[in-house]
Amino acid sequence: MINGYIFANIYILIFFVFFMKAFILCGGKGERLMPLTSKIPKPMIQINNKPILEYLILLCRKHGIKEIFISTSYLPEVIKNYFEDGSKWGVKIKYSIETSPLGTSGSLNNFREFINETFFVIYGDNLTNLNLSKMLDFHHSKKAMGTLFVYREPLTDRESTPAIVAVKSDGEIFDIIERPMESDKERLKKISSDQKYMNSGIYVLEPEILNLIPFGVSDFMIDIFRQLMKNKNLFAFRDNPYIREVGIFLRLNKAREEIESGEVSLDL
Repeated sequence: MINGYIFANIYILIFFVFFMKAFILCGGKGERLMPLTSKIPKPMIQINNKPILEYLILLCRKHGIKEIFISTSYLPEVIKNYFEDGSKWGVKIKYSIETSPLGTSGSLNNFREFINETFFVIYGDNLTNLNLSKMLDFHHSKKAMGTLFVYREPLTDRESTPAIVAVKSDGEIFDIIERPMESDKERLKKISSDQKYMNSGIYVLEPEILNLIPFGVSDFMIDIFRQLMKNKNLFAFRDNPYIREVGIFLRLNKAREEIESGEVSLDL
């Protein structure tokens, strides 16, 4: 009985190591980083002589994720010419080029045939050393349909208004306020400060979520996650890794300072 139990768990471990996939979303124009992004897409901005997207690919590889799907729209040839099929990094990369933006969840429609097990979605403007394996374990422990990595970010300004994710003590997400407006003030007051987190744009999802994603344009935070939340099937993974969303100069410059000075080592 014990040997059978050990064998079963080894099989599960092998399954996840060899079949996990990550979908990295790189379709945005990076308008808030112009003119820096006039000739390269945002994920190809270099920090310490390495594109942000390369750090994400190395992060996936570190956690045994060898199949990577990159959704592109703006200047896709810059990404494809650099990474090609991914073999140089020990991974396999497939690409999707959107002729018009499909939104964060809508972009998965171009990859539907490849989604048949638990998978990661990562926004391509994140610089992080998040423990993806630990996040995956949490996701399965909750039997969740979706798990969001959430964190607290002191570096904000009026250029960037992140989504607020409200989290119960057990990790269940009970509210999402996307780009808080003046009209959300009263709603925000009802959420205690220790329950408020930021959405990172790093998710673990089950393939059944495709049933909720319509063909065409859709957004995870606005259209999809609210449905999971109503069914109490959306959870937040809280940890304390290094993470910078580098969509504005304030955070990009801070990330460059931290990485290039050696203050932070991503160890990827």
